[in-house]
Amino acid sequence: MNTETLITQEGLQKLKDELNELKSVRRITVSKRIQEAIALGDLSENSEYDDAKNEQAFIEGRIAELEGKIRTAKIIQAADDSAAKVRLGSHVVLEDVETGERFDYTVVGTAEADPFNNKISNESPVGKAILGQLISQQEPVVVTVKAPAGELQYRILPPEA
Repeated sequence: MNTETLITQEGLQKLKDELNELKSVRRITVSKRIQEAIALGDLSENSEYDDAKNEQAFIEGRIAELEGKIRTAKIIQAADDSAAKVRLGSHVVLEDVETGERFDYTVVGTAEADPFNNKISNESPVGKAILGQLISQQEPVVVTVKAPAGELQYRILPPEA
């Protein structure tokens, strides 16, 4: 799989920081844990050794994953908030047609999607539904999102100043 990782400059920096932490701190720490567990003797019943080896495998897997994402990173620029259409990097406000509840989102690539921090993936059901749609104060566009809970409708509003 050699696809691009769509990501903002900020998201790329976070991946690089995590990679650096894994390589320079966690990898060394787990290596020391393994050495200490080996020094205790019999490895067949040594849970500390097993835990450290499992953590080492996780760390090495995450390092490989991060290196792949960084290698294939394609930087997306934050969209100009006056942009006419929703695209990667766009900051939009969605209003639930039924409840009137508003959600403030930035559309990002899957590598940095974080719904708890208002960053939705362009490949999520909501992201797919709003990409390419017009952002208009005068006549907000209404999109239908097919979600596990059923169909939801949102008005796309420009970000509030």
